[in-house]
Amino acid sequence: MSDLTRATFGAEELSVVLSHYDAGIVESVTPFPRGSRKSPKVGIVAEKGKYLLKRRAGGKAVPDRVRFAHRVQTHLADVGFPLAKIIRTRDTQQTYVQIREHIYELFEFVAGQPYERSEEEAREAGITLARFHEAMNGMTIAKSLAVPTGDYHDSTRIRSRLFGLGSTLSSHDSFSGDEAELASLVQFLLAAYDEAAEAVNTQGYNTLPESIVHGDWHPGNLLYRKKRVLAVIDFDAARRSRSVIDIANGLLQFSIVAKGDPAGWPDHVDTVRFAAFLEAYNTHMPLSDLQRACIPQLMIEAIISECVLPIYQTGSMGQWAGFRVLKMVRRKVRWLGEHGAKLVGSDAEGV
Repeated sequence: MSDLTRATFGAEELSVVLSHYDAGIVESVTPFPRGSRKSPKVGIVAEKGKYLLKRRAGGKAVPDRVRFAHRVQTHLADVGFPLAKIIRTRDTQQTYVQIREHIYELFEFVAGQPYERSEEEAREAGITLARFHEAMNGMTIAKSLAVPTGDYHDSTRIRSRLFGLGSTLSSHDSFSGDEAELASLVQFLLAAYDEAAEAVNTQGYNTLPESIVHGDWHPGNLLYRKKRVLAVIDFDAARRSRSVIDIANGLLQFSIVAKGDPAGWPDHVDTVRFAAFLEAYNTHMPLSDLQRACIPQLMIEAIISECVLPIYQTGSMGQWAGFRVLKMVRRKVRWLGEHGAKLVGSDAEGV
C-alpha cells in the first residue's frame, strides 16, 4: 500500500470480525475515511445500534499496547468521562478481536461535530484534559499490565529523523529546487529541538511526577455538540509520562492558526484560544510554576515532532509539500521562542 492509499476492509474480513459481536442484523456498512490511512474504519448500522469498527495499523497492533489503552478507556467509562465506549465480544467479553496479525476494535458510534476553532471549544478542550488527568490519577494499574512510555520530549527517535531529513529528502519531489536550503533548515530545526529539550530538562522537568497521559490531545480527537465536548476518542498513544506533555501539545494544537497553504500561515498562535485553554485547565488543576516554565519549550518540541515524522516518511505532510511545511515550522518556532514565556505568564527565557 502506498502512503496515499487508504487501507480498506474486505467483505469476508468484516463478516468474520462482526461474528464475534452481538450487534444483531447488519443494515449498512459505510467507509469512515478519517485518521491514519493505514488503519481502516467503517461505520456500522445494525439491529442493536450504531458502531465504529477499526483495524489497528501494523505498528499499533500490539496486544500489550491495546490492553493498556483499553484499561484506560474502561476506567474512564466507569467514572463517567465522555468517550466512545468499547463494545465487548459476545462470548468471551474481550475488548478486541485478534485474527492473525490484525487487531480489531468496535466502539459505539458518537455523532459529534468537529472543532470549529472557537474560544468556547478551546476552553472545553482545556478543562476536559484536566478532567482526564484527574481521572488517571485515580486509576489502578495491575502489575501484569505493560505501560508504554516515551513521548516527543528529548526523543532519540525525533533526533534521528531530523538528522536523516537531509539525506532522505534531498531528492524527493517535494524538495525539488530547494536542496540547497534544506540543509540549513534541518540544522535550524535540530538546534531548536536540542535547545528546547535542554531548557526543559534544566528547569527541572524530570522532577515532575509521572502519570498517564493521553499522548495525542488535538482537535481531531475531540467531538463536540453545541461547543461542548461530547466525546474524546483515540487513546492509542496513552502512556506514562508527565501531564505537562499533554498540556503543551494541547495548547499548541488548539491555538495554532492554520488554514490553506502553510506558506500563508501566520507565525503567531491565536492568543484568545490559547488563554481559554490554559485558564480552563488551570482552574480545574492548578499548574505549578515549573509546569508553566516548561510549556513554551515543550511546544517547540511538539511542533517540530508533529511535522518531522510524516515528512521523513513521505516527503509531505498531508497534501502539503514537506519543504513548505518545514519553513512554516521554522517561523512558528522562532515566534514561540520569542513570545512563549509571556503567553504562559512565566519568567522563563524563551529559546
